[in-house]
Amino acid sequence: QVQLLESGGGSVQAGGSLRLSCAASGRSFRTYCLGWFRHSPGKEREGVASIDSTGNTMYADSVKGRFTISRDNAKNTLYLEMDSLKPENTAMFYCAAHPDNICYTTIRALGTPMGYWGQGTQVTVST
Repeated sequence: QVQLLESGGGSVQAGGSLRLSCAASGRSFRTYCLGWFRHSPGKEREGVASIDSTGNTMYADSVKGRFTISRDNAKNTLYLEMDSLKPENTAMFYCAAHPDNICYTTIRALGTPMGYWGQGTQVTVST
């Protein structure tokens, strides 16, 4: 059983930055496809970014150039660095994992193969 725990959310003003972390259980972390998602009330869950076991990444168009996904396999931890935050980025952010080496999907369909999800961490961006 894989367990994921997000942290690092909070409240910031527009233009600010946050770094989210996702701690994962298991020794097979280095083989997983990993991703970050966001979900706000009244909107569908959206894939934000993904990273596969080789370090290849994908990003939603809305966050390219502002968000950076990374992983530290030695610490079993996934990160999302968020810069130049906007009010529309306000959402609950979730990390998720799929035990495949490659994320065999598009960013739009990223959630489909994900079998393990964290409980989320809230990000609030004010004007």
